[in-house]
Amino acid sequence: MTERLLIGDDCAGANRPGTEMVVSEADDWFMREVLPLETTLMLYLRQNWRKRADIADLRQEVYMRVYEAAQKQIPEQAKAFVLMTARNMLIDRVRAERVIPIDVVNDLEALGVASDQPGPDHTVLARDALRRLQAALEHLPNREREAIVFRKLDGLSRREIATRMGVSEVTVKTHITRGMRALADALFSERPDLRKK
Repeated sequence: MTERLLIGDDCAGANRPGTEMVVSEADDWFMREVLPLETTLMLYLRQNWRKRADIADLRQEVYMRVYEAAQKQIPEQAKAFVLMTARNMLIDRVRAERVIPIDVVNDLEALGVASDQPGPDHTVLARDALRRLQAALEHLPNREREAIVFRKLDGLSRREIATRMGVSEVTVKTHITRGMRALADALFSERPDLRKK
């Protein structure tokens, strides 16, 4: 950056005539291009930030970022650069507000965060569902129960099940289909199971 030496009354902001002040191109650009955009910047900040008390501080932070960037290289379009800087700064602020430092909270229960562990009511319901499934499996015909256990619990393919059971793949499919329908009826239908009587 080149600097200009202003003397006396030509020096913007000089305290008294005859005082020398060095003004860089960035200073000159900032006063000429950025400061007149204050109304636009303030309107943008008010429209995009919910905390009105922060607006003046946000404006100053935008000015600081813009000025520091201009000391390295003066942007071609001041308005676009100022508004983009404001946008990026607001995004940074939002991200920072969402982060909770881990050292702030020693106990996750203090945050009211749900635990990964199932609660006692969930455990009771799961055990009850498992008992009902086991009872329903016991009431299936042997071949259907065997095919379902191989498929759903052991994860075997129909071809592997057919080989183990000594039947065709079509027969395995039939056993699984019938068995699953019977299980669904036993577990989810409201019809009474006549086989229990």
